[in-house]
Amino acid sequence: MVMRWFKRVLLSVYALLIAAPMYFVWVSSFKTSSNFFTKPLAWPDPWTWDNLHQLFRNQPMWGYFLNSLLVTAGTVILELLLGSMIAYAIVRWKGRLGAVIFGLFVAGLIVPSQVNMLPIYALTRSLGWSDSLAGLVIVTTAMLLPVSVFMLTGYMRMLPSEILEAGSIDGASEWRLYARIALPLAAPSLAATAIFLLVMVWNDLLMPMLMLSSKSKLTLPLVLLQFRGEYVTQYPMLLMGVLVMAIPIVVLFVVLQRYFVAGLAAGSLKG
Repeated sequence: MVMRWFKRVLLSVYALLIAAPMYFVWVSSFKTSSNFFTKPLAWPDPWTWDNLHQLFRNQPMWGYFLNSLLVTAGTVILELLLGSMIAYAIVRWKGRLGAVIFGLFVAGLIVPSQVNMLPIYALTRSLGWSDSLAGLVIVTTAMLLPVSVFMLTGYMRMLPSEILEAGSIDGASEWRLYARIALPLAAPSLAATAIFLLVMVWNDLLMPMLMLSSKSKLTLPLVLLQFRGEYVTQYPMLLMGVLVMAIPIVVLFVVLQRYFVAGLAAGSLKG
């Protein structure tokens, strides 16, 4: 009984820690600047939509949305394709070779991305990829590939080996086993990994800041920095941008929620 109440209290505190910032962002997005500073936690008085109108009227937000969408979609698709192929190969190579390859990708998780900023910048400049959305997709894919391989390898190991062995006996090639058996069975796991990557890429600020310089190619996190001034920061406008930026991720999570839960369950069970 004591442990049950302790868990409820712990979950309630955790829910409060999550709900409080969400409430602050929501109510502040519909306030005037004076109302924000005088009553930061109170309900908007008056309730105003001017922040939303100015957000889309003063800059080409739809273009920035498109830039973020292209970068996020391209990166996630490449991550799932390359990560699933590498994970499948690691699982099929059950000897020392598979363990060594998996260990190399796990080692990539240890190195912070900030350490590689100067080499990445120099390499992209020499290859002509700087200030390019395609170059940003390639670099982000390479940076996040250890995460994808680590997650998908755990899921691929849960696939029933009997089905793959039966396919091999029937004469199916490894490519056919991967495309016709492994990928369909791992669909919930791919969806769970995709949601995780979507949040990381959509909210990424470091790589776009490092590689993009043209205003027409900025992504949404970079655009939100424009509302921060040296002396004055438009906090209601900034928080409205945060709210608008979070809407697509929330919608995608609601749509893919059942796949996300199924993928987590698949990763927690031993096949």
